[in-house]
Amino acid sequence: MGNTDTNTDIKAAIAAERRELAAVLDSLRDEQWDAPSLCAGWRVREVAAHMTMGFRYSLARTARELVRARGSLHRMTDRCARADAAAHSTRELAALLADNADHPWRPPVGGLASALGHDVVHGLDITVALGLGRRVPADRVRILLAGVDARTLRFFGADLSGIELRATDLDWSFGAGTPVSGAAQDLLLLAFGRRLPPGHLHGAPDGRFLAAGA
Repeated sequence: MGNTDTNTDIKAAIAAERRELAAVLDSLRDEQWDAPSLCAGWRVREVAAHMTMGFRYSLARTARELVRARGSLHRMTDRCARADAAAHSTRELAALLADNADHPWRPPVGGLASALGHDVVHGLDITVALGLGRRVPADRVRILLAGVDARTLRFFGADLSGIELRATDLDWSFGAGTPVSGAAQDLLLLAFGRRLPPGHLHGAPDGRFLAAGA
C-alpha cells in the first residue's frame, strides 16, 4: 500500500515538473534557446529535444538508433538530440513537454525515481545555466537525494572523492572529507556529474566543480 502511494506521489511530481518546465521553456527568448546548458556540448534546445525523446521514439526506433550508434548510448543520444533540436521549433519542444506531462516513459533502469531525476536534472541543466533562479520543490529534490549512492556517482562520472556534500536548505549530507555546501538542488547536480557556474557552492576546491569557461 505504501509503495503504491509513493509511486502515485512520484508520478504526480513528474507531471508537475514537466508542466512547470514547459512553462519555463515557453518563456525563453531566442538567444536563450541557443545558450550553452550544463550538459557539455549541448545548447538549451538540445537538452529540451533530449528531454522529449522518450515521448517521440518507439522502442523499435530507439533500438535502430542504438545499432546505428554502434551500441553507444552516448553517441545515440547526442546525435538524436542535435537532429531533433534542428527538426523541431522551440514552441514545439515546449509543447511536447507539456502535452506529455503524464506520459509513462522512464529510463531503462531506475524506475519512476529515475524518470523524475531525468526531468529535474535536465531542467536544472537549463535553468541554472541561464541563471533563472528556479527552485525545484523540496519534495522532488528529497526523492532524488535519497537515491544518491556510489553507483549514481559512477554512472554519471561524478568525482566526489574526499568531499562531503552538505545541503544548506535540507537536512542532507553525503560523503566524507572537505565540506562543500550549497542548495540541495545544486549538490544534486554535482552527484549527477555536472559543473556549476560560480557562486553556487561554498568550500569547494578551486575550479574542481566549476563549469567550463566560468
